[in-house]
This record gives sequence, C-alpha cells and structure tokens, in this order.
Amino acid sequence: MPISRHLFALLSRVSGSATQRRALRAGLFGTLLAIIAPAQAQQATNDRWVSDSLTTYVRSGPTDGYRIVGTLTSGQKVELLDTQGDYSQVRGENGDRVWIRSADLQEMPGQAERLPELEQKVAELSEELRTIDDNWKARVQGMQETLDSRKALIDELEARRQALDTALTATESELRDAQARLGDENNQVLMRYMVYGGSIAGAGLLAGLIIPAMTRGRKRNDRWF
Repeated sequence: MPISRHLFALLSRVSGSATQRRALRAGLFGTLLAIIAPAQAQQATNDRWVSDSLTTYVRSGPTDGYRIVGTLTSGQKVELLDTQGDYSQVRGENGDRVWIRSADLQEMPGQAERLPELEQKVAELSEELRTIDDNWKARVQGMQETLDSRKALIDELEARRQALDTALTATESELRDAQARLGDENNQVLMRYMVYGGSIAGAGLLAGLIIPAMTRGRKRNDRWF
C-alpha cells in the first residue's frame, strides 16, 4: 500500500536510538491501525459500504432469481435494512431499496472514502515525526555542546595541572639546591668555629707555657743581686 510505504520511509528517517525508534513505530502503527480497523460505533450501526470489487449488481429480491435492477459502485455507502440468506436489503443514497449479495458488503469504508482520512493522518504523523526529529536533533546538539564545553574545561584543568606539576618540580629542585647550599654554609661556619676555637686554645696553651717561664727567669735574676 503506498501509504504504508510512505510511513515506513518517514519512520526510517527518525534519528535516535533503536529502542526509541521501535517505540515510535509501535505507537504510530497502532494509531494507523485504529483508523483502518472498523470502529465500535460503526459496528453498532447499520451503515455498510459496497466492497472494493468494481461494480456490483443489485436485484429486486433476495435470490439470484430476481431481476437485476441496477448497480452500486465500489465504496458506495448504503444502509443495511434486512438480511435473507446470501442477500442483504440495503437503501442507497437515492433512497432506493435493493438487494445485494452479503459478500459484497463490508463494515468499513472503502479505500476511496478512507484515503483522504488516511492521507490527512499520514500528514499529521509526518509533521509529528518531523517535530520529534527536530526536538531530538536539538537535544543531541545541546548535549554535544555540553560535552564540548566540559571537554574544554577538562582540557583547561589538565593544562593547569601540568603547569602546577612543572612548577612543583622546579620548586623542589630549587629547595634541594638551597638545602645543599645551606649544608655547605653550615659546614663552613662549623669549620670557622673550630679554627677559631683551636686558635684560642692554642693561644691559651702558649700563654700558659710562656708566662711561667718568664716568671722563673725573673726570680733567678733577683737572687743574684
């Protein structure tokens, strides 16, 4: 059926995940079947339609023995009045009562009558599909933009982290150099203190040796006079 092929083509163009497409297809096909299937209100009435099988002859009575009094065209709407055997009495749009084979009647409108309604429904479904597709594309674009912005932020944070790592490495290197220089300076200060202390100790020792010797010499000289 052309409408079905057209609907399949529209459904195939809908973007999104496979689960979403299946859900959309199920809902849309359900709606379409609800239009095509005979409604409960139609089943409760006596409205009938001549089946879509070309022109149908009608008779003046409920058997093949009665004469043909005219024809009813395919898809024409009639009112069911009575049923006897294989025939049904119907009243056409012009008010004439005739008999037609029951097999040539159906409880749903013919294709010619249903086609405009189906086309209208397909147009509505097509518009709905386009709206859904546009909304989905807008959502996908929004999510993509969000992902791009988050990726840019992550890249920026990563660059900052690398810069901090580099600065930390440089600072640690400078700290090690400073500690090494401080150690050298401490050693130099210690050496100075040791030299200074040794000098003082040596001077004291020398003074302790010289002064007593000078004192003994003076005492000897005093004895001679």
